[in-house]
Order: sequence, then C-alpha cells, then structure tokens
Amino acid sequence: MARSPLADATDRAILSVLMDEPDATWTAVAERTGLSRNTIRARMNRYDEEHALLPFERRVSPHFLGYPLRAFVTTTVVQRELDSVAVALAAVPEVIEVSGVAGGADLIVQIVARDSDDLYRVAGAILDIPGIVRTETGLVMRELVPYRISQLLSPRGAGATAARRERV
Repeated sequence: MARSPLADATDRAILSVLMDEPDATWTAVAERTGLSRNTIRARMNRYDEEHALLPFERRVSPHFLGYPLRAFVTTTVVQRELDSVAVALAAVPEVIEVSGVAGGADLIVQIVARDSDDLYRVAGAILDIPGIVRTETGLVMRELVPYRISQLLSPRGAGATAARRERV
C-alpha cells in the first residue's frame, strides 16, 4: 500500500521537536517523542527521499552575508519567453527566489542587495532581461511576520482558521 505524502501525527511530533531543536540527534528526537530511534531514522530517510525538508540554505540570512536590503520585484513578461526569463533570472546572484503568480503580474522575484545603489543595479539588470516587459520594485522595510510553519503542525492550525471564517 502506498504511503500518503502528507504528514501524520508521528511526522508532526518529530517535526515539532526538530523545529525547537534543529540539530537534535535521532536519539534526542526519539526520547522527546517517545518513538524508537529506528522509527526516527526511517522517517528522516523518508523526508529526505520525498524532499519534505527544505535545504539548509533557507536558514542562512542574506543580511549575514552582506545583503541587508531585500525587495520584491513584480514582473510582467512575454509569456512565450517565460522559460528563458526564468533561466536569466536564475543567473542573477542577488535573485533568491522567483514565483510565478496569477493576477496583475506574472512573476514575483525576491532579491537582495548590499545598499540602495546595488538595489538599483539589480533591479535594472532584471528589467534588461529579454522578455521582461515591466517591473515594479517594493523594498522590504520591515518583516512583520517571519517565515513560519510550526503553527501548521497542530491539527487546530488550519481548523481554527476555517472555524473563524465560518463564524463571520
């Protein structure tokens, strides 16, 4: 029988421990969850095979590497050139993420920069890419809600939001 790719209660328990203590050993995770080390090892191997855990580089702050400015660049592209635009964006070192979106823009490009002059250079380099028709840059002034997942571990996480919507 094929296993569901969705997290079950055991996965949630393991991930909860790892979110609190990312460098915990399998033994420590087993002790905190009450599961066997073999179960932890098997689950960790499965997470690796299924790419369930994001790469380590997601934990490194661009600020620490000398890039204190972050911005989102919305772009409008010529649709038939989307693949070549994506390749060109990937070649810009300061581009740290690109997402295709529905709505007024085609792509949201997250970039980092060393200072305002560097931001101007990077934004210009993006606009110069063949196939990009228009860009609009929004500088991140302050992060109000940081990237987070732990609230989704609780079965109440998604259910509480749905229940609030039903009451409204």
